[in-house]
Amino acid sequence: MFGPPQTMSKKTGGANTAIGYRYAEDTLKGDTDRHVVRQRQIYSQAAYGASGRWEIYGRVGVSDLQIADAFRSSSALTAVSRDSFEENWKFFGTLGAKAYYPVNSVFGVGAFVQGSCNFSNFTDETGGTSGGAPFAADMKVKYLWDVNFGIGVQASVPYGIQLYAGPFVYYTEADAYLSGSVPGIQSGAEKTSLKNASAVGGFFGVAVGLGRGFGLQIEGQYTDRFSAGSAVTYTY
Repeated sequence: MFGPPQTMSKKTGGANTAIGYRYAEDTLKGDTDRHVVRQRQIYSQAAYGASGRWEIYGRVGVSDLQIADAFRSSSALTAVSRDSFEENWKFFGTLGAKAYYPVNSVFGVGAFVQGSCNFSNFTDETGGTSGGAPFAADMKVKYLWDVNFGIGVQASVPYGIQLYAGPFVYYTEADAYLSGSVPGIQSGAEKTSLKNASAVGGFFGVAVGLGRGFGLQIEGQYTDRFSAGSAVTYTY
């Protein structure tokens, strides 16, 4: 999640924290194929901002990874026990910064940059027969990272509600390594580079003050596919 352009910190300067959940989908393309990639992320965030104008933040969390049809057979001579790649709960980290300019008491514009990376590899395995001979193979997804840059507009409405939306550009990359070349499997090469199929997306969300320093953020994003998440925030 990117959050509203304006910092949640006090105008005099201070910290805010958050606990969030995000369900993300996108399409990554390999050397010859495209795969739908899904992640469920749970994270904790710490941020510092001031003057309602700028903020820096960092996150640490855990994420799973699902790649549809990663092991799908493209040959009648090759049969696999399972098509999709799936691995659970690996640690990831995020760093970001945002700046905000209030046009008036209601509207404002801002910009942000954010990058994330996974600290360890995702691993899964499959098996089956190829040309009548049994085989077993495992796949490792390494160096999964992304970077995002976006511009947002924000409207502050009554009851402490902030509405925001805007476009962003992004880049995602990972390397998938198969333990050996298996004829007939889509990802049958020993190494496949995965990159985002689309480079432009949009985001929209709402931030609501709950009182006593607490707040709630709900956000949707669309690139090649739709993603959504929410977070509970606290301002010190």
